[in-house]
Amino acid sequence: MACLNIDKRVSGLDDMEKQTCTLDGTVDRHGCPAIRGRTGTWFAGILILVNQGLATLAFFGVGVNLVLFLTRVIGQDNAAAANSVSKWTGTVYIFSLLGAFLSDSYLGRYKTCALFQAIFVLGLVSLSLSSYIFLVKPTGCGDEQTPCASHSTFQLALFYLSIYLVALGNGGYQPNIATFGADQFDGEDPVEGQSKVAFFSYFYLALNLGSLFSNTFLSYFEDDGLWALGFWASAGSATLALGLFLVGTPRYRHFTPKGNPLSRFCQVAIAAARKWKAEMPPDHEELYEGDEEGGSKDKGRKILYTDGFKFLDRAAIITSKDYSLQTKAFVDPWRLCPVTQVEEVKCILRLLPIWLCTILYSVVFTQMASLFVEQGAAMKTTISGFHIPPATMSSFDILSVAFFIFLYRRVLGPLVARLRKPTSRAGLTELERMGTGLVIAVLAMFAAGTVEHFRLKRELKNCANCEGSSSLSIFWQVPQYVLIGASEVFMYVGQLEFFNGQAPDGLKSFGSALCMTSISLGNYVSSLLVTIVMKISAKDEMPGWIPGNLNRGHLDRFYFLLAALTTADFVIYIGCARWYKYVKFEGNTVDKNGSSENDLRV
Repeated sequence: MACLNIDKRVSGLDDMEKQTCTLDGTVDRHGCPAIRGRTGTWFAGILILVNQGLATLAFFGVGVNLVLFLTRVIGQDNAAAANSVSKWTGTVYIFSLLGAFLSDSYLGRYKTCALFQAIFVLGLVSLSLSSYIFLVKPTGCGDEQTPCASHSTFQLALFYLSIYLVALGNGGYQPNIATFGADQFDGEDPVEGQSKVAFFSYFYLALNLGSLFSNTFLSYFEDDGLWALGFWASAGSATLALGLFLVGTPRYRHFTPKGNPLSRFCQVAIAAARKWKAEMPPDHEELYEGDEEGGSKDKGRKILYTDGFKFLDRAAIITSKDYSLQTKAFVDPWRLCPVTQVEEVKCILRLLPIWLCTILYSVVFTQMASLFVEQGAAMKTTISGFHIPPATMSSFDILSVAFFIFLYRRVLGPLVARLRKPTSRAGLTELERMGTGLVIAVLAMFAAGTVEHFRLKRELKNCANCEGSSSLSIFWQVPQYVLIGASEVFMYVGQLEFFNGQAPDGLKSFGSALCMTSISLGNYVSSLLVTIVMKISAKDEMPGWIPGNLNRGHLDRFYFLLAALTTADFVIYIGCARWYKYVKFEGNTVDKNGSSENDLRV
């Protein structure tokens, strides 16, 4: 009834007042056209940014010290703990595909975010209880001096169930909250369109500021053996985040789910296969454009035809079998698909090579939560008698992210835009920023390898209580953390904008999930790479490059290996970026960066 009343009220407005509705097709919570002044914009956007900050605090309250929890409390060695963290983090982002599928197909982004945040809270409460009751025994164990008792199979099973509930909740929530936040800004409006671009930078900044608290205060608690207290703080933060998210319910804008994308993709493939002998028309304008009267609004904006993957164009060829004389309509979607549906498939196929090239960057990124921490633990961690937990060094990464976001938005972006042709208004394009992130990642690995080289030279050999340590200060890790933070601003913010902007209207959450899944596969590849390196390098008397005692290994060689692999990945990325063609929507034949074709200038 609320929607009917609003419809009647809107129908009575004059033309000027009707234009206060959003132009991108968003609706309010009643399913009615969203009124610009009453929904969305920065009121809803700020609530989502605060929600993201609190949820990130909760997540990293577990994730940032998980490698130390596994070694000190669960009893795993360094290599096993690094692999466990990589697999767990990878699973977090694999679940992002599940969340994106449910959001785009059935539930919508609001319901999906609320559901997975509730699961996230449940997992954190379960982890807090299991740690307090079972795992951290005797009380205070799990610091650097006091070992914990062994654990039963049931206790370990409850622990792993809890952390994977956390993975499910956070993974399903992450891609949808980013896209849901962007939904609050009308991309068809010039002012809100600029706010939408800015939102992704502030979103990533909120993510990092949220983790700052967990990387500092919570890390100190957990490093001193107060693991249960740290986990309870995370659970409280996640609960507050969920509450704030629900508070904004009346003001949110929504896109309605577009249905199962898998069936649409299969329809294109089967229709094209059925017509593999059909003759292509000389002009692409003769291809089937879909129902001109209806349907397009429900399915999103029309996508203009592009060259490439011409075998898929056969799905849009009109033949005599496709038209029903009785109903005077095109009937079988498994025989005939509109150009927009074909272009959706082309769009995803074009995104895949770019996406694959970002996976190796995520291998570099994941070292910050595993090997960087282990490297820091083997360095001098005291200054003037004050102990610095190795995990807190990631604070420099967060500060670097904040600094470089400000630097790019206020200095580098406008400077590049002025140096380029007048039609380029956005500075470096998303693809160029992602390429820059790869270059900086190479420098970060060289810095980490160099620090490890000098750490080994200054190992403490005649110290009974400090085996595996070095006299080199942990603050020599600052450059590698700062470089990783700078690379994140160019790579991950660029990724969020790129995949969200290039995904079709019915696959926006999937676009954000591609970014998350890149991180996921990067963690799995990291785990695989560590395993392979250990098997090859551990021969005879040699313990391998990454043993429990890093002073007996060569972690520096592993970092240099990653630098070489990332360099090769960058070369491949340049080719993929030059080949990529931007998606073009009806009424917007030039992409938002002023380039109608390739978006990477070399």
